[in-house]
Amino acid sequence: MKCPRFMVWMFAAAVSTAGFAQSDMHKAEEKAAVSDAQKSFTQLKTLAAVWQGPVTMTPPQPEMDNGKPVEVTLRVTSRGNALVHEMKEAGAVDDPAKIDHPVTMFYLDGDRLLLTHYCDAGNRPRMAARTSPDGKKVEFDFLDLAGSTKYGHMQHAVFTVIDANHHTEDWTFMMPGDKPMHAHMDLQRVK
Repeated sequence: MKCPRFMVWMFAAAVSTAGFAQSDMHKAEEKAAVSDAQKSFTQLKTLAAVWQGPVTMTPPQPEMDNGKPVEVTLRVTSRGNALVHEMKEAGAVDDPAKIDHPVTMFYLDGDRLLLTHYCDAGNRPRMAARTSPDGKKVEFDFLDLAGSTKYGHMQHAVFTVIDANHHTEDWTFMMPGDKPMHAHMDLQRVK
């Protein structure tokens, strides 16, 4: 009688140990197989801070001074599952109802890094990321859009990390009639 119980106990211990070993091995494999999207998202989250720098528009826009400073705030939210990007003219009153104040959300969707841009033009384009081989540049390509394109829409974005205190952003806005307008921001960490 004692032998069978002992064997049942040994069998249960062996199965349990094998299960833990497989679970640990699976976790190690998952950790080793971090996707490019996850790497890019982790890289972008290192930009969580307040940034300022000049913006250059191409072609130049009469209502916007080339070289005028812009302020960009990036913050990690939702337990690390989203990155919020807010942009406004540096020194402007913080009143999003009266001034341009677009908000962009970055997030993972399976094995893709996506952004949704809540545009002052009243629409919400989505874009998917591509990462440069060195991991310092994350480029977002247009996927689709919700809302009207009457006033144009954001079409493309590129984030380039220079170092911990310096990055650039390039945004392409498609004006009505499919005329691209490009904004280049050279940003320094403020806090």
